[in-house]
Amino acid sequence: MRARAGLTLALMAMGAGWGLSVALAKIAVSTGHQPFGLIFWQLVIAVVVLGAITRARGKRLELGRIYWRLFAMVALFGAVLPDVFFYASAARLPGGVMAIVISTVPMFSLPIALALGNERFAWRRMLGLILGLAGIALLIGPEASLPDRAMAAFVPLALIAPLLYAAEGNLVARWGTQGLDSVQTLLAASLLGAILMLPLALISGQWIDPLAGFGAPEAALVAGAIIHALVYAGYVWMVGRAGSVFAAQTSYLVTGFGVLWSIWLLQEVYSPYIWAALGLMLGGIFLVQPRARIGLAPAPVIVDTGAKPDEGSDT
Repeated sequence: MRARAGLTLALMAMGAGWGLSVALAKIAVSTGHQPFGLIFWQLVIAVVVLGAITRARGKRLELGRIYWRLFAMVALFGAVLPDVFFYASAARLPGGVMAIVISTVPMFSLPIALALGNERFAWRRMLGLILGLAGIALLIGPEASLPDRAMAAFVPLALIAPLLYAAEGNLVARWGTQGLDSVQTLLAASLLGAILMLPLALISGQWIDPLAGFGAPEAALVAGAIIHALVYAGYVWMVGRAGSVFAAQTSYLVTGFGVLWSIWLLQEVYSPYIWAALGLMLGGIFLVQPRARIGLAPAPVIVDTGAKPDEGSDT
């Protein structure tokens, strides 16, 4: 019982941390920082934190040529491309709405998993997908749902990020990590992503000079990157300790905490339509996720490399 209580507290801390990263992303773009520069520094910080964790675990960074395709896939689908759309949308949408949008990862993951043969069809999960779509419709349909009707055009843009996350999780689940563990894979993928983003940030004029000044946006970027790396490592540990189904419960917590952090830190106020969309999305997550007995035995294989919390539900 004490072990179960400890795991539950750890799960809540993970959900609170990942939910906080949504509000921090909103703060990071508040003064005009552009996606390429933000992504570069986020990946650099992730490399430092994950590298320290990897070393502390007695493992090392693997860069063999046989892993390059895996690293490229995780870097592009799990970090670079989704974060471009995430930051571009975060500059224009409320943080709470972003938290709801990110929770659609399992909604996208289900049809991709069915197409790849990773999952079997189930009417219960299809109903969850329909509830998730209804939640999105409430965000962009009614005129009174968003503070500004012009924001509705950016919701589809924001949805590209969870679509890419879902694709990444399913591809990893399908083809595996070639013997590497999740932290090793994410470390190498983050390093590759940082190398790719450096010239793009410089050429595009989106470079962020860390010596030019350090205010709330820069602090939010650093804090968000550190939190993400630490919570991700905790998520990997949680999957191995309590199983993927138990760890996937972070889906609800990330969404809920993301909304609560946005209310507290960003002083956001939401219409009844957004609250209804949140309820539909949480209900959809509950139905889409696979059901299994929650135990404390280690999972046999961890295949959700680079996955965001919602991805654990289907991969």
